[in-house]
Amino acid sequence: MDLALLRTFVAVHRAGSFTRAATLLGLSQPAVTSQIRTLERQLGRPLFHRRARGVTPTAVGDELAHKAAPHLDALLRITEIEREATGTSRTLHLAGPPEFLCLRVLPALAPLVGQGQSLRTALAPDARETLDGLAAGQHDLVVTPTRPRGTLFTANALCDEEQVLVSAPYWAALTERAELHDKGPAALDGIPVVEVHESLPLVTRYWAAVFDSVPECAATVVAPDLRAVLECVRAGAGLAVLPRYLCQDALDRGEIVALLEPAVPPLRTWFLVVRAGSLALAHVARAHDRLLRAAAQW
Repeated sequence: MDLALLRTFVAVHRAGSFTRAATLLGLSQPAVTSQIRTLERQLGRPLFHRRARGVTPTAVGDELAHKAAPHLDALLRITEIEREATGTSRTLHLAGPPEFLCLRVLPALAPLVGQGQSLRTALAPDARETLDGLAAGQHDLVVTPTRPRGTLFTANALCDEEQVLVSAPYWAALTERAELHDKGPAALDGIPVVEVHESLPLVTRYWAAVFDSVPECAATVVAPDLRAVLECVRAGAGLAVLPRYLCQDALDRGEIVALLEPAVPPLRTWFLVVRAGSLALAHVARAHDRLLRAAAQW
């Protein structure tokens, strides 16, 4: 059986789409369609159900993918070892929210640069955008708070991020923080809200987890970067919900104050995502392993 046909088949099986698989393989969509039809003729069985949006594997297709994919990945791994032995290295393309990439991911990967690894980053706060880019082959590795679905991706939980309700000392002094336990967010009425988006994603998540309610306020300041939100809060612009890793230094210095310390703080889980099979690529596997090990200390 032609290995090129099997490689195309596994790519389609993982991508769930002839078009997406064609992009990842560097082929035209008609070429991918033709190869799959050729393989189906050779096997005498259909491998995919054609849908309005993409394809889904038949039972025969799932069985073939289960048998073939590990061997194709192993062959790719051998090719990568030989490639690196010649001194040819690939550039690692990664994407994720700017704050987390800048303060967590890039420092953790910096030692790889000293070992000859080149890095390119895409600072993209939108999780859907980064996953779409990963699916299209624009990125090798993505860090996102959204666990993706489907067979195209492999996701590992990276770390949990504690969310903290904070303000400058001025606003904290005007707040009866003890009343937060009894009155809930009503005790915060009148304090401006600083957020990353008009929809109040961080405040809404915190309100739901801690107060079992939805916020009735609107954002006073919107800044689509958590570092900017922190600086606004530090300067007295209002309250915000921030990840502890980002604001702990400011808390320790007394520049901002935690308005509430709930017994069970809200957490957000970060996921490390790659395309299925891409851990056979040495540069992706190295970065993936390093981030998982580094995250144990986060």
